[in-house]
Amino acid sequence: MDCIFCKIIAGELPSKKVYEDEKILAFYDINPAAPVHIIVVPKLHIESLNGVNPENIDYISQICLKIPEIAKELKWGYRVVTNIGADGRQSVNHLHFHVLGGKKLSIDLG
Repeated sequence: MDCIFCKIIAGELPSKKVYEDEKILAFYDINPAAPVHIIVVPKLHIESLNGVNPENIDYISQICLKIPEIAKELKWGYRVVTNIGADGRQSVNHLHFHVLGGKKLSIDLG
């Protein structure tokens, strides 16, 4: 598979890890859009939120449980964004969540 996030999960590409367990990986974005920009991915390849189903929902629930813990440990307010499809500006076809913070964020999302 030619998925950059799958390669990061497999250890084939380097990342600056923030958190890892058996289901998810969180690491700093190499092109940050905010002073703190963390990417959180399921270790199972799911293309986007459109691919979430009863068989893989436990990966997503783990992400939802861990993002607040990661943010609390790093002591900042934050925004969570996921992009879906080309029109939604999804650049990697592996479900991922951007956790943005480290400053007062603007309201503009477009």
